[in-house]
Amino acid sequence: MAKTKTTIPNYGTVTRKGIQYFRTRITDADGKRVDLYAPTCEELYEKETEARKQVEDTIYRRKNPTVAEYCESWLEMQSAKVSSATIRGYSFTMKKYIIQPLGDMYMSDVTTDDIRLALIPVSKKSTAVYATVNMLIKCIFYSAERNQLLKCNPSANISAKGGIPIKEKDALTDDQIKTLLDAVRGLRPYVFIMIGLYSGLRREEILALQWDCVFLDVKTPYISVRRAWRSDHNRPVVNTILKTPAARRDIPIPPCLTACLKEVKETSHSEYVISDDNGNPLSYAQFQRLWKYVTVRSVKPRNYYKYVNGQSIKYTVTPLAGCHQKNNPNIEYTIDFDVTPHTLRRTYITNLLYAGVDPKTVQYLAGHENSKTTMDIYAKLKYNKPEELLNVVNAAFGQREKAQNDPDF
Repeated sequence: MAKTKTTIPNYGTVTRKGIQYFRTRITDADGKRVDLYAPTCEELYEKETEARKQVEDTIYRRKNPTVAEYCESWLEMQSAKVSSATIRGYSFTMKKYIIQPLGDMYMSDVTTDDIRLALIPVSKKSTAVYATVNMLIKCIFYSAERNQLLKCNPSANISAKGGIPIKEKDALTDDQIKTLLDAVRGLRPYVFIMIGLYSGLRREEILALQWDCVFLDVKTPYISVRRAWRSDHNRPVVNTILKTPAARRDIPIPPCLTACLKEVKETSHSEYVISDDNGNPLSYAQFQRLWKYVTVRSVKPRNYYKYVNGQSIKYTVTPLAGCHQKNNPNIEYTIDFDVTPHTLRRTYITNLLYAGVDPKTVQYLAGHENSKTTMDIYAKLKYNKPEELLNVVNAAFGQREKAQNDPDF
């Protein structure tokens, strides 16, 4: 069979710097006119053919992107609205749980079953991880649907429930608060813990707190939340962009915290309440080292690795409460309960609720957007064991019995 002879167009010519070229124009994927040049018609024809193919491919890929390509575009669009730290978190989660199983597929080819299969490994993670992955999948496919890249959204019927339930961390009891404060008294995290326990500030609010927002010499001492701390590649970034508009609030503080902050302010050489040795806000790594003062005093099991005959051997050591660390006798293992920076805030809000403070007031002090968040997360009494509630029950029914038996009551 004879091959069809290619007809080379008669291109126009143009002289550039004394040299004659053949020239043609094409429209690129963005609708702009682009000039193409070549010394011969044959070369220009090949150049034009390749350029038109690239334009067609680009237009097709824009209308039919792969999951990986659209995830990248979606992240770029979100970068104008959310912090860089959030974008990094989204990017990590997408690469591991969305792009890895679905990335090479075209968005239009993804089915509901494909998404369900991709979520099987995620279902073995925590509910928090599952919820984040589920949220990202829905955001991506709903966005593609709105941009008319999909006729049907395959994520519409995917359940938001899944993953292994996370055990909710309890608020600290009064005894645990005393143990924690005694363990770190005079150490670097003491002020951070006091602020968390007695003002309920978030970690990013405590680390961004400056003395111009701490009012100690007034009739009602209070802290004004106006700034937030974030970490960008381990560098601290402090600005006025708070988590929500409701995070902007003024919080009255009790005498114990007032006295603590007055003592710190007398020796402070920084505009920040909590700072590094140079007076600057802490980096993420510096905060981790600060919190390690707490973790090293915990009785939680620790894993160590030693090389024996060229092999890495894992050892697990469980400290005993009341004992001291061998390498540093000043460290005593006294913290026999779970505590994180967020536990301090949870304890503050739980104690407010337990004291009978109305949800709207707690909502304001906590900086929550609505009271439902306050009640859903924190409306769990600190003293929830029968033996701890005995006095409350006896007091309630004792008063009733007294009223029934004593006519003059």
